[in-house]
Amino acid sequence: MGAIAGLTGGLALFLLTMFPAAALADAGFQKWIRDFRSVAVANGVDGRVYDRAFANVRTPDDEVLRKARFQPEFRDEAWQYIDARVNERTIGDGRAMLRKYGRLLDGIERSTGVSKHIILAIWSMESSYGEALTKPGRLHYVPRALATLAYADQRRAKFARNQLIAALQIAQRGDVPIEGLTGSWAGAMGHTQFIPTSYKAYAVDGDGDGRRDIWNSVPDALYTAANLLRQNGWQSGQTWGYEVVLPPGRKFPGGSLSLREWERMGVVRANGKPYPRPGQKAELKVLQGRDGPAFLMVRNFFVIKRYNNADKYALGVGLLADQIAGFPPPSRDWTRPFTRLSVAQSEELQRRLKSKGFYDGDIDGKIGPMSRSAIKAFQASAGLTQDGYASLEVLEVLRRR
Repeated sequence: MGAIAGLTGGLALFLLTMFPAAALADAGFQKWIRDFRSVAVANGVDGRVYDRAFANVRTPDDEVLRKARFQPEFRDEAWQYIDARVNERTIGDGRAMLRKYGRLLDGIERSTGVSKHIILAIWSMESSYGEALTKPGRLHYVPRALATLAYADQRRAKFARNQLIAALQIAQRGDVPIEGLTGSWAGAMGHTQFIPTSYKAYAVDGDGDGRRDIWNSVPDALYTAANLLRQNGWQSGQTWGYEVVLPPGRKFPGGSLSLREWERMGVVRANGKPYPRPGQKAELKVLQGRDGPAFLMVRNFFVIKRYNNADKYALGVGLLADQIAGFPPPSRDWTRPFTRLSVAQSEELQRRLKSKGFYDGDIDGKIGPMSRSAIKAFQASAGLTQDGYASLEVLEVLRRR
């Protein structure tokens, strides 16, 4: 119970900062919190831990509900999703992290069999190599976020209840104090963004200090990510998939066939090389149909999906990992309705939008909902089609004005 005894004035100050006492309580939400206490206690959560976790939580987190309605894995076009996550900055930063943490990553690869480049790509996708954890305004207090989903989002209520109990159990164990339970809108935590139940299943003490701290310890976070992939069947020394060329006009069956069978149907590697394991099963993925690159995905692709069950996510991890390792991008690019910007040009776009009063976010080259809204507002003012695309065409109009 040492973790409980240590929760004193610091916790109160933290919670009062995040949730001002002057905020009006939401009566229905407060009742939900009171009612759920007995459920948490029945599942092994100490009542004192529960009470401290919610001592200053008065209202649901509206930002959580807003983010729950927008998940880029399922809403963005494939090129839009990949462009934002696989670019010259994420590749360069990944190579810098490989130099900085080379010995650690080599050790993880040796002990788990999981590619160090895949681990770096996941770290990038999940928290921009930890950068997201340095921006408290983007983090949520996990008990409040999960209680919000359990109370107000019927589709995620069961998930949120289970995750809330697990989060409180983590704090009770002493890996992190309650005020350290920060994460995403859905309760994903730390450098490598583990939801609480996955944390409990896979968390590793990578630095040997007796705690599993994925918030503050890079070794713990990266070993934990590798452990998840290893335990879900990662095949050491093998790829996640192959870029392929499709023969024109032919339709293909769904499901999994051997690479040999795909080759017989004319689905060959884009680089002209043979498949190294022709008996291996693979599934065809064309995220933009015949207008974009095509891939045959093997087992490791589906293991990556155990981290995030979205094809775009797993493809983003695979492509970023390969390019950090020095392999070229796909030979066939995505088909976009505009000319793509570099990261530097995207920053210029944001600066020019800000100077004209359309944008109030960070100048970081990351084109998210706030940037797209600003682009639409500018396009409306200029009499342009309001598509919100961060394009060279829009940047050139901004430069002329």
